[in-house]
Amino acid sequence: MGSVHAQQKLDASFQKMMQESFRTEGSASIDRIQQDVTQQFCSDPSLIKSKAGAAKALEIQKMNMASIQAPSDGKYLGDWKSGEAIAQSGRGVTWSDSATMVNGGGCYNCHQIDQKEISHGNIGPTLWNYGKNRGNSPELVQYTWNRINNSKAYNACSNMPRFGHFKILTEKQIQDVMALLLDPQSPVNQ
Repeated sequence: MGSVHAQQKLDASFQKMMQESFRTEGSASIDRIQQDVTQQFCSDPSLIKSKAGAAKALEIQKMNMASIQAPSDGKYLGDWKSGEAIAQSGRGVTWSDSATMVNGGGCYNCHQIDQKEISHGNIGPTLWNYGKNRGNSPELVQYTWNRINNSKAYNACSNMPRFGHFKILTEKQIQDVMALLLDPQSPVNQ
C-alpha cells in the first residue's frame, strides 16, 4: 500500500473534490491545498513511523531551519504591549477575513501566556514566565525567534503554525510577540 499522499494524488475523484470545494476567498487562497514537502511528509503516518521517516524528519528540520532569516534590523524584541494584542487575536488568514485585515497570532489558542488570562489552550506548553525562567541569552533569543518563525525547524511535524514561513505574521509582529515572551517588563515575566 502506498503513502496516503500518493493515494490521494492517484484518486481522480479526490482531486476533483479538492479543486471544486476550495476557492480563493477573503485572505485564504486556493494555493493552500498544495502541500509543501514538510506537509506531505507529516500527512503520511506510515512514513513518519518508519526508520526512513526519522532520517527524512531530520532532513526536513534542516531545510526549515535554513529558511529562517534573522530580523532585518537586527532587533529581536519589539513592543510587548503590541505582542499581547497579537497573541490575543486569532483574526486573519481565513476565508471569512478580509485580505486587508491584520493577522493575529492566536497564541492563546494553544498556550497559557499570562496567568490573568482565563481562556487559553493547552496543546502547547505554558509560556508563563518564559523569559524569567529561561533568561535572555543570545541562544534562547535566537531559538525563540526561530521557533515562532518556523516551528518545523525543531520538530518536522509540530502543530505550531509557521508564522514567518507562511507570512502569517510580519517581522514586526514577531518582534512584538518576542517582547511579550522575553521583555522583563512584560506581565508574562512578573
